[in-house]
Amino acid sequence: MADPTSATPTTTAAGPLSAYAMAVEQLQTAADRLGLNEGLRGILSQPKRELTVHFPVRMDTGDVQVFTGYRVQHNMARGPGKGGIRFHPDVNLDEVKALAMWMTWKCAVTGIPYGGAKGGVTCQPKSMSDAELERVTRRYATEISIIIGPDEDIPAPDVNTDGRVMAWIMDTLSMHSGFTMPGVVTGKPLSVGGTLGRSEATGRGVMIAVRETAKRTGLAMSGARVVVQGFGNVGYHAARLLTQQGCVVTAVSDSTSAVHAVSGLDPDALKEYKDATGSLSGYPGGEAISPDQILEMPCEVLVPAALEGQITAANANRIAAGIVAEGANGPTTPEADAILHDSGVVVVPDILANAGGVVVSYFEWVQDIQRYFWDLEEVNRKMEAIMVRSFEEIAKEADKARITMRDAAMSLAVSRVVTAISDRGMYP
Repeated sequence: MADPTSATPTTTAAGPLSAYAMAVEQLQTAADRLGLNEGLRGILSQPKRELTVHFPVRMDTGDVQVFTGYRVQHNMARGPGKGGIRFHPDVNLDEVKALAMWMTWKCAVTGIPYGGAKGGVTCQPKSMSDAELERVTRRYATEISIIIGPDEDIPAPDVNTDGRVMAWIMDTLSMHSGFTMPGVVTGKPLSVGGTLGRSEATGRGVMIAVRETAKRTGLAMSGARVVVQGFGNVGYHAARLLTQQGCVVTAVSDSTSAVHAVSGLDPDALKEYKDATGSLSGYPGGEAISPDQILEMPCEVLVPAALEGQITAANANRIAAGIVAEGANGPTTPEADAILHDSGVVVVPDILANAGGVVVSYFEWVQDIQRYFWDLEEVNRKMEAIMVRSFEEIAKEADKARITMRDAAMSLAVSRVVTAISDRGMYP
């Protein structure tokens, strides 16, 4: 891979750039706009800390399997690390480094006093029993515990992890310390220090981002067609809340199947069916389509809420949406960004569109530290205020500088991190 501290093209002779190289390219674009020197570029383009662990777990058969896990802390100038943990067969260090960098910008652009971090385990959780999943989680938590803590780095759920997994991590680290540490992770069940509104927070943030973009572009929410790629936690709640705003969800996909209905799909019925069967395949309320078609379905709003690198130079000119709201992290490559911009598509970048989750995670951490909890109305009101303020700041910058929403968001985020680095000075 090319030197990550230098500007690089989106593709190379070997094929598409990695997620990390893509994240660095976005950084370099912002750094060029801000006129950052090479020293700052070097600091921001590399993680502060990378931890790779290999750990054995006894499976239900009695056999021992060795898993690989990661925890990366990108930049901590603005506060402790914050970022999710994902369990997925494709998890690798390059991906986790990219996700940690994006978390730095996401926290900065929303004004949340965190740095960026991310973690993951290379595994297939869907093939594990609950007992195996718990043993993997607890052993992984033990291995990364040397850099985790309420004032150091606070994990949260991500792809294929949830409140139950966070509760196992909290319990494991609490056993190590000898006392309960609710603030060591967020996204927990309410019974062990979770917050109201956390499970739907990322999807709610996507809805707010779409709503504010619709106001800005003159799109009527009532009747607006929405297509959602990825019907996990984020995709479901985004679909449900956009439906409540008057939108019509016409197509949805998961990792193996997709369904389409011109008259609209019921997100709650879809979720009930998927929970019962494990996928959207065979859903009786719509027509089956290939998951490969989902991004190119005609609509007013497209919500990519699966994995990174989904909209590329190969398919960007076939995107038939007016607004792309990035529910996933890094779903659009820089090259695709340029194509969408030239086509008049408004892209609401991931570091804004899906920031509702980290905002409410911050609220959970604050409540855990204070041992004082808010009602749902207060959580949602505070989160909406931050999301709307952040949207308006980015939109104002985009209009002023005549740049895209992503470029505006990155410029604001990077400048805030640079200010923190400058104000703190360099040790020693």
